[in-house]
Amino acid sequence: MESKLLNIGTHEAGNEFEFSLRQAFMELEPRLRPPFSIAIPTPQEYTQLNHALLYGVLTEPQFAKIHIKHLHGIVSDGYALFVSLALRVVLELYNKLVDSVKQQLIWVVHEIVGVSGVGFDGLLVGLLRHTVGCDYTDRGLWLCFELINLFLANFTSLLEEEPSVLTSALYVYLRLLADHCRVSGNVRVDLLKKLEIEFCVKMLRGQFHWSMKIGRDLVRLLQDLVHVPEFRCIWKDLVLDATTFRTEGFSDVAQLYSTRTSSRYFLLRVTPEMELQLRFLLVQVKFSHLKRYQMWFAKKFLFEPERETLIVDMIRFICCAHHPSNEIIHSDSVPRWAIIGWLLSCCRKKYVEANAKLALFYDWLFFDERMDNIMNIEPAMLLMVCSMPQYVGMTQSLLEFLLLLVDNYDQVRSYTIAKGVSLAFNSLVTEGVNSLDTLTSCDALSPFLKERLKKLLSSTNETLPHQLYPGRLSHCSADASPLETPSSHPKHEPAGA
Repeated sequence: MESKLLNIGTHEAGNEFEFSLRQAFMELEPRLRPPFSIAIPTPQEYTQLNHALLYGVLTEPQFAKIHIKHLHGIVSDGYALFVSLALRVVLELYNKLVDSVKQQLIWVVHEIVGVSGVGFDGLLVGLLRHTVGCDYTDRGLWLCFELINLFLANFTSLLEEEPSVLTSALYVYLRLLADHCRVSGNVRVDLLKKLEIEFCVKMLRGQFHWSMKIGRDLVRLLQDLVHVPEFRCIWKDLVLDATTFRTEGFSDVAQLYSTRTSSRYFLLRVTPEMELQLRFLLVQVKFSHLKRYQMWFAKKFLFEPERETLIVDMIRFICCAHHPSNEIIHSDSVPRWAIIGWLLSCCRKKYVEANAKLALFYDWLFFDERMDNIMNIEPAMLLMVCSMPQYVGMTQSLLEFLLLLVDNYDQVRSYTIAKGVSLAFNSLVTEGVNSLDTLTSCDALSPFLKERLKKLLSSTNETLPHQLYPGRLSHCSADASPLETPSSHPKHEPAGA
C-alpha cells in the first residue's frame, strides 16, 4: 500500500513515522468501519487505534466524520495521544503532506479544539510555525487564512481554555502583517490583511493584559506597522497614553521595554525545518567549511527577493533562542556571530537591513543584568570585534547604528536606553566576552564613533572594566571571516526597496 499521506519521490526514502501510521491503518482497517466493538481496548490496542484513526481521518475525507466519532467513543486520555501524533505530523511531515491531507489536518484541528483535547495549544503553535509572511503562493496564503479564521471563530473559547495560544497568534500575525502590508494589488493578500488586522486589534484593544505578555518585542513589531491606520492609533496610545489600554498595573511603555521576550516567541517565526538547519549550521558545521553550507542554506531559504525579510527572524532566533554550550563555544563549530554577519551581508533592501540590525541590538537597548541573558547580546559584540580590522566597515556600520538607536529610538526615554546599552557593554566586559579597548583603540575605526562611544559610557556613569578574560573570544581570525561571502546569497535585484 503506497502512502496517501506524503508526496514522496521515486528515489526518496520513506518516513518511519508515516509508515507506523499507515501500517496501523492497514492492520486495523476492518475494525474502523461500523459497527464498532464495545470492548475496552488494551493500552497497546489503544495506541494502534489512535495511529490508525489519525491516518484514516487524514487520508479518507469521505469517512472522516466516522473516524472522529470512533475516536470520541474510545478516548480515555483526553485525546492526549491523538494530539501528540497529530503534532508529530505537523512538525515532522507538514512540508511533504499531500494537499488534501493538509486540508483534513486543519479539519481535525478544528475538531480537537472543539473538544479541548489535551495539548491542542501545542498543535496550534506547531501550525503557526509553518506560516511564512513572504510566501505569497496559494498554499502559503491558504494556511494563514485557515488559522486566522480558526482563531477568530474560536476566540472566546480559546480565551477561556488557553489564552497563551492567542498571545502566540498575536505575535505571529503582527509579524506576518509587516510583510503582507508591503504587498499591493493582490486580492487574496488584501482579504487576509483585513482578517489579520481584525484579530490583532481585538487582542490589543480588548485583551492587552494577555498581549503584553509578549514583552518588549511587542513594541518592535508594532513599530513596523505604524504606517497602517489601525495600528497608528494603537502606537500613539502606547507611547503617549498607555492608560487607554485599561490594564491594571500598566501605565507606561517602559514597562514593556523592561520585560524580556521569551525565546518561545522567536521559535514561532522560524519553521521547524529552518530551525533544524540553523542549529545544524551552528553545531555540526566546522568554521572552515562554512562557505559551502552558506550557499546551500541560501538556496533553500533565501532563494527569492521577498524571502529576505526572514533574515530578521533568523537573527532574533539565533540571538535569543540558540544558546550554545561551553563545549560548542570552545570547539571549531561556526559561532553565532559569523552566521549573523553573513545574514547581514545578504540584506539588499535598506529597510530589511535596518530591521535586521534592530533585531541584533534590541536587547541591548533595555539590558538589565538582573533579568536579561548575556547570551542574547553576545553575538553583536563579537561580530563588531571579530570583523576588525579586515572588515572594519561592518564594525563601523553596526556601532553607528547602535549609537543612532541610543539617540533616536525613544527620545523621551533616551537616558534609559543609554543606560541599557552601557550596562550591556559592562556585562560583556565583566563576563570576559571582550575588552572595550578593542573598539575604542582601533585605528581603523572612525574617531568620531570612538568619541561618541566614550561619551555614551561616561554619560551614564558606568564603571566599565577593560580587561579581557581569556577563553570566551573564539573564531575571530580574519582569515576565516564569513563576511567575504555575500555572493553566497542568490543574485537578485531589490524589489520595492
